[in-house]
Amino acid sequence: MARRNPYARPDARTRAAKERGFPARSVFKLEEIDSRVGLLRPGLRVLDLGAAPGSWTLYASRRVGVGGRVVAVDLQELAELGAPNVIAIQGDALTLDLAAVAEHAPYDVVLSDMAPNTSGNKARDQARSEELFLRALAVAAAVGRPGSAFVGKLFMSAAFEHARAEVRQRYAAVRTIRPEGTRSVSSEVFLVGQGRLAPAAPLPGGPAGG
Repeated sequence: MARRNPYARPDARTRAAKERGFPARSVFKLEEIDSRVGLLRPGLRVLDLGAAPGSWTLYASRRVGVGGRVVAVDLQELAELGAPNVIAIQGDALTLDLAAVAEHAPYDVVLSDMAPNTSGNKARDQARSEELFLRALAVAAAVGRPGSAFVGKLFMSAAFEHARAEVRQRYAAVRTIRPEGTRSVSSEVFLVGQGRLAPAAPLPGGPAGG
């Protein structure tokens, strides 16, 4: 008998997100992180990597208000969110020309909900997740202002301690959060760095973080 896909049918959180005008249930993950660490407030500049379908971007745009700005980057073209303080950039975060986002820097918060298209090979998917996470961290180190914050998604694996150590090199405080909205079948966690240190050491093969 075929296994039921837990992502195939909308659940209560999916319906609740739609009712509030958000494209996907992932909004509740960012909302919880925000409430727990005081991430967003009016007037901030936010960079959202892996933004589609736009729930995190829209949530952040509402939190930073008309005096703030959200720059959203994704491989896919981002649908119109009706938020005038959002700038959408279509591109691959792994090969992104930093000049495209540096124009609006420095950022107060860098977000990454990026995840690989799962292949069914657990080790491969975890390695790809780590690659995306470290790239997001490198971008955050390059364009985040001193004192800024970073939120990145990572599939839990043996690489977790290394990833957390990399965040600790760049931020004064680090927290690991698995939001309640995370599906039970998911191995994802979020590493939250607050108080970006300056100068910061560069990541191997990535942009300098100073």
